[in-house]
Amino acid sequence: MQGAANDRTIGARPTRILVVDDDRLVLATVVAGLRQAGFEVLEADNGDDAILLARNHRPRLAILDMRMQGKSGMDVARYLASNTSTGFIFLSAFGDQSIVDESARLGALGYLVKPIDIRQIVPAVNAALAKLDAGLAPAARPAPPAPASPAPGRDEAIAVGILMERLRLDQARALQALREQARGEGRSVESLASSMVEAANRLNSIPRG
Repeated sequence: MQGAANDRTIGARPTRILVVDDDRLVLATVVAGLRQAGFEVLEADNGDDAILLARNHRPRLAILDMRMQGKSGMDVARYLASNTSTGFIFLSAFGDQSIVDESARLGALGYLVKPIDIRQIVPAVNAALAKLDAGLAPAARPAPPAPASPAPGRDEAIAVGILMERLRLDQARALQALREQARGEGRSVESLASSMVEAANRLNSIPRG
């Protein structure tokens, strides 16, 4: 169930991600992609093991298959939301609006529709981690000496993830590209990011053939 650490770190430790899917091929693909990107990965193919891993190892983020035999990804998400500080995003073969709405009500940081392109996973994870960082309580980290580099907002984090996926950039370069584009258009980063997220949501709402 448990994976090994690689060299992507927060401080001295790799960021720990829990991946849960009862499709072993999907599970292996996602786990391999995240390990290659430098994350420490825990894996489970059912909800009971996922909850046990989350309880014992406190991952920073969980990637949850929505529909599984036994406890579903929704069940695991409810446990995480009630008992841990672990954020979560969903994987699902179902893209209807009711499921998207339910994931949002549970507090999901992202939602990906199968079949998954592994190139989508890392940008989605980075965007979710950025949202978690932006949502930390003020007491959880020292206040910065000056507001020159504020944590990215929700839309900015998602826009950075979009640029990482589309332009094959790392997070720092994607953020730089977003800010440079905003300057070039004479608008705020927040405004540009919101426009990008709105456009992406419109594209994602178009039914697949």
